[in-house]
Amino acid sequence: MSAILQPLIETGRLWRGQGTVPRRDALPTGFDALDRVLPGGGWPRAALSEILFPADGVGELRLLLPVLAMLGREGRPVVLIAPPSLPFPAAWIAASVDLRCLQIVQASEADALWAVEQCLRSAACAAVLCWPRQADTATLRRLQLAAETGQTTGFMLRPSQAATQASMAAVRIGIETGPSRLRVLKCRGGNPPVQTVPFTAIAA
Repeated sequence: MSAILQPLIETGRLWRGQGTVPRRDALPTGFDALDRVLPGGGWPRAALSEILFPADGVGELRLLLPVLAMLGREGRPVVLIAPPSLPFPAAWIAASVDLRCLQIVQASEADALWAVEQCLRSAACAAVLCWPRQADTATLRRLQLAAETGQTTGFMLRPSQAATQASMAAVRIGIETGPSRLRVLKCRGGNPPVQTVPFTAIAA
């Protein structure tokens, strides 16, 4: 039995219930303070990470720009599906994101979820970002499985109220305001840390 379980433990898909499981293929977030509290030291590849925030413009994209800049250098597209507003080019350029790698897909809510699943599963994208306002548990499970199948890094940006809904995302981080802080709500491979991370202190 141990021979069967060992590969799952080593890849972080099975947790022993103590300590943390080293994630061999984590992406640095670009913020040392956040990396230190995430199992594996960053965002998980081939998985969904979920960012929950109380209102648009509180830093949800600033949190992701460092990893998007890194992923964009892989030569594959970073796809934004149905973003609530168009990216501000100057801010992305200042964060070293190559705008030539960006692809923006405009779609209705229902079509957007279908597009997210196809992009995650295709293995053609370096990263996929989406902003689903409503997604049931079955849909979230399909998206996580699609990320695993396509070995693609996915990010879901959702309202804070979604924290009450069960999610298959490997990592869930909530942005809190006044003062701005990050709270790790879920992290596969370990228990969420009790302490929050001051967002202003880790901002690039």
